[in-house]
Amino acid sequence: MTILVAITLLLIAIAVAIHYQVLYSFSHRVRPFPSRPRRRIVIGVFGALGAHSVEVVLFGLGYFLLSRWARFGTLDGDFDGSLGASVYFWFVTYTSLGFGDIVPHGSIRIMVGLITLTGLVLIAWTASFMFMRMQQYWGREL
Repeated sequence: MTILVAITLLLIAIAVAIHYQVLYSFSHRVRPFPSRPRRRIVIGVFGALGAHSVEVVLFGLGYFLLSRWARFGTLDGDFDGSLGASVYFWFVTYTSLGFGDIVPHGSIRIMVGLITLTGLVLIAWTASFMFMRMQQYWGREL
């Protein structure tokens, strides 16, 4: 169980670092380009979507490899154990949608809970960041 928590925290740290870099890059590297504010916002939205997708794939790949290496629990339901099914499960988990077609059992529930919390925080971080950027351009041409 300690190994599971350590691996989960490592994956979360990598995801937070990815997210930070994307938002930092948007904040400091996109602004100098001579583009209209509308383009900057669109670039930021697509950058954020890309960052979230990379983070989810990271969690899916992490679980996929972890499930091959050790048994910390299972995912039951409409889950065939493939990498694609793992990534799908983590998209649903990260966004906290929780369709219920795949259900975790055992210690893996701790990983699921931590990654759900991470998804909520990173999505909120993106929303607040984009809101701040949009406020900069309100009153200007969008």
